[in-house]
Amino acid sequence: VQLQASGGGSVQPGGSLRLSCAASGKMFPINFMGWYRQAPGEERDMVALISTQGGIQHAESVKGRFTISRDNAKNTVYLQMNSLKPEDTAAYYCSYKGLLSSTTYWGQGTLVTVSS
Repeated sequence: VQLQASGGGSVQPGGSLRLSCAASGKMFPINFMGWYRQAPGEERDMVALISTQGGIQHAESVKGRFTISRDNAKNTVYLQMNSLKPEDTAAYYCSYKGLLSSTTYWGQGTLVTVSS
């Protein structure tokens, strides 16, 4: 599975960005796609996950501000980020995992910078 992410950039506090990630290759019928982020010197943390059936999980720190969605026909996951804060600054990584697979696939990372 290959993942191609896009949509990062720089924005002022309170602004919005939308990340996209397209998966290609041998897909699993039931899978989980999502976003993780990693700030310099920090661990990689889950931001949001969504299953093929639409089950969603958001980290507490982004609830009410970020929304994950997916288009199964396009094997693409999106992350709409609103009301961005400086502490949201990080490299954002797209992820993909099949239900019965022990392997998590990662995208190349896209940088989000929130600064005035």
